[in-house]
Amino acid sequence: MDLDFTEAELRRYSRHILLEEVGAIGQAKLRAARVLLVGAGGLGSPLALYLAAAGVGTLGIIDDDRLELSNLQRQVAHVTARIGRNKADSAAETIAALNPDTRVEIHARRLDAGWAWDNIGKYDLVCDGTDNFATRFLLGDACHLLGRPLVSAAVLRFEGQLSVFRSHDGAHFPCHRCLHPEPPPEGLVPTCSEAGVLGAVTGVMGTLQATEALKLILGIGQGLAGRLLLWDALDMRFRTVTLKRDPACRLCGPEADIHDLSAHAAPAAPACAV
Repeated sequence: MDLDFTEAELRRYSRHILLEEVGAIGQAKLRAARVLLVGAGGLGSPLALYLAAAGVGTLGIIDDDRLELSNLQRQVAHVTARIGRNKADSAAETIAALNPDTRVEIHARRLDAGWAWDNIGKYDLVCDGTDNFATRFLLGDACHLLGRPLVSAAVLRFEGQLSVFRSHDGAHFPCHRCLHPEPPPEGLVPTCSEAGVLGAVTGVMGTLQATEALKLILGIGQGLAGRLLLWDALDMRFRTVTLKRDPACRLCGPEADIHDLSAHAAPAAPACAV
């Protein structure tokens, strides 16, 4: 592992290096890490900024959406002057200004099964910041099959939830289909564009998502694999629910049929961000 830091790097990351749980070795792990962010919106914005600020060496950002005025109430990686531009490209510009040492791989396109299968394995972990079930299920299936941790957050109105899925690491870890076996019927669960969301809620959940990603890279603390964090912002109440592996799960159970899952059969899904 390369522990050769420039004087500028030592100053930039000095507060990390002071931490016993991080130190120079941990900072080197962050510099070597490759993280894929799916969505550069309400969750992906704080997620990208904190990972870049922390010194993560490579961030891949996939998003085919273009910035709109209504996004700026919560998507803090973007500015008014960039309305109409691709969000992945806009986020990369902000990251470059924040930390030019972080390399950004821009994927200004829709996520589909073929791209996921060919590219997710190139990253150490994946962070899901989308707001549609087609993308969420595609990512959950692909990450399990390709052996990559998935840090998944969701928000709506004044509530948020967060978990880490690493079912490929052992039978004691559930996958995303253990929690949600199938997508809900279309239209049953509203999106943020239909029900609204308090902008700061996306900031909190995206920051918590970044924290879990950094812990995974550093190998420190107790992660959220096997647990679901739920937050009600109006009551300012956090609670954690234990998740169990489903022995009948179609993805990670002993009778799993991978040929019938979205990672192989899903059509192109928009990487729409919250």
